[in-house]
Amino acid sequence: MTRILMRLFFVATVAFATGLISGGAARAQATAWVQIEAQPTLAEAEARARAYAATFPQVSGFRMRSGWYAIALGPFARNEATNQLRSLRSARQIPGDSFVAFSNQYAQQFWPVGGAIPTQPLVPLNPAGTTETAQPAPDAGAQAEETAEAEAEVVATPEPEPEPEETPRQARASERQLDRAGRELLQEALQWEGFYTGAIDASFGAGTRRAMAAYQTAIGAEPTGVLTTRQREGLIGGYQAQFEALGLASLRDERAGVELIAPTKLVKFAKIEPPFAQYDSEGDSGVRLLLISQLGEQAELSGLYDIMQTLEIVPPEGERERGRRSFTLTGQDTQRHSYTYATLSGGQIKGFTLIWRPEDAKLMTKVVQMMRDSFTPLDGVVMPDNAGTSGGDEQRIDLMAGLQLRRPDHSRSGFYVDGSGAVLTTTEALGQCSRVTVNEEVEMEVSAQDDSLGLALLRPQSAQAPLSYARFAPQVPRLQSEIAVSGYSYEDLLTLPVLTFGQLADIRGLSGQENLHRLSIEALPGDAGGPVLDQTGAVVGMLLPRSTDGARQLPENVSFSADAGSIAAFLSNAGLTPSASEATSGLPPEDLTLLAGDMTVLVSCWN
Repeated sequence: MTRILMRLFFVATVAFATGLISGGAARAQATAWVQIEAQPTLAEAEARARAYAATFPQVSGFRMRSGWYAIALGPFARNEATNQLRSLRSARQIPGDSFVAFSNQYAQQFWPVGGAIPTQPLVPLNPAGTTETAQPAPDAGAQAEETAEAEAEVVATPEPEPEPEETPRQARASERQLDRAGRELLQEALQWEGFYTGAIDASFGAGTRRAMAAYQTAIGAEPTGVLTTRQREGLIGGYQAQFEALGLASLRDERAGVELIAPTKLVKFAKIEPPFAQYDSEGDSGVRLLLISQLGEQAELSGLYDIMQTLEIVPPEGERERGRRSFTLTGQDTQRHSYTYATLSGGQIKGFTLIWRPEDAKLMTKVVQMMRDSFTPLDGVVMPDNAGTSGGDEQRIDLMAGLQLRRPDHSRSGFYVDGSGAVLTTTEALGQCSRVTVNEEVEMEVSAQDDSLGLALLRPQSAQAPLSYARFAPQVPRLQSEIAVSGYSYEDLLTLPVLTFGQLADIRGLSGQENLHRLSIEALPGDAGGPVLDQTGAVVGMLLPRSTDGARQLPENVSFSADAGSIAAFLSNAGLTPSASEATSGLPPEDLTLLAGDMTVLVSCWN
């Protein structure tokens, strides 16, 4: 923790002393700004810019690449910006943490409204906030005389010449002045920009020199492999500018018993919901932080590992790593990225989760590494299970510790049709799914489907061993005989299927279709895809979804199923041999329920 804080202090000192200079050719750095403030939202930034404009005539506001909004004075020539920074800070006209910035660190201008980023340096300000050349208004005669002189001769104010670049010899001499921390920082900046892939070891070997030359080529400079002072400042400034608005500092939470470096300007404490201390986004940063703290041993650590993967904040795509006493989870989707780390020591489980937007991935990946390196559990401090809870808190089965559980887009029913775990379901279950699972855990692939019959065959990505699978009735069932449908009537709200009883009303469809059975049964949408069973437990069909034909509204108790003969032909064409039932006697309801439960599965569609 101490080493990382010292590094942060060193980086900040470099930034304030030299100005945060974004990478680019030296000529682009002749125009500089004094950045005096940054706000997380546009509304806050506009209000502050308006307040500063009442004192300073040269206030501008820009959106930064970090997503925050900067308020700056200028522009100035580079040397003058440094002078103005010192002067205005000494006079306490601007905040003490103001610093020099450059135009290529800013994006769209928001203040003044409709403005563009100026490229010509303006005259300096004095500590009172006015221009140094400002004088009392002349009398009418003097003004007329000045106007006449101006019409006679227009003299353009020349743009300040850029400072001369160092010679290679001078560059090597200035490089030798860097201490170890400065050399490591330079390697980190080269690595951040994608020019360096080696170790951060403060040794400027062949790999570092090639990286420096590549950086020089990228900014249009001669690739000598030795950066000049200005080039180093530009590289480090561009690197540090990404972190300036994060507020990286030590966060010590005595409730959770955790200390770590965190982006304190992007998050704010929200609430305690064991096992989490939750920090919500500050403004529109899109960053959230959870500190994990609970008592436990390996069983509880494994349980936390499983539970975390059911939360929306941990997308299913990403690397997972679990050891005996720690685990890490990464997750990425189109809405969020997240990183979770938890460790077990002395009967205490401590950790953190950081969530951010995909567009901030490069920056936040670096932040995560700093958080992991600085993570320190506080001995003897752990969050009690009843911390922060109250009777008024919202309680829902789709929430865990106040966090939304990840749920599928929709779910239907299905049933095993062989001993390897192949599943028959309705094509309605597939939709436009990016992934399909059985019982929310087993990843499935679509092996075959028949849209005209509404049948789909799923095969598991890894072999399964179901407790039971379908045995199909060898004969056509009797009209008006009792049947039962096994299905997840309430989709993923229940963990076991429901058995719904009814009657076989007809062995044909309403238009005489030979491959359909008409059922008299009160089925729900989640039941579609489930097996239709006779009293012996033999499968006589698969329940189909109710028709969405708006021109006709059938009675609620009218449903249809694909018959066993059509299903058998479909499975045979897909390379699977269906099994025939040999049962001859009826089963009591409780035995039928157990048999149906062993073969029926929840089929879920995820996006």
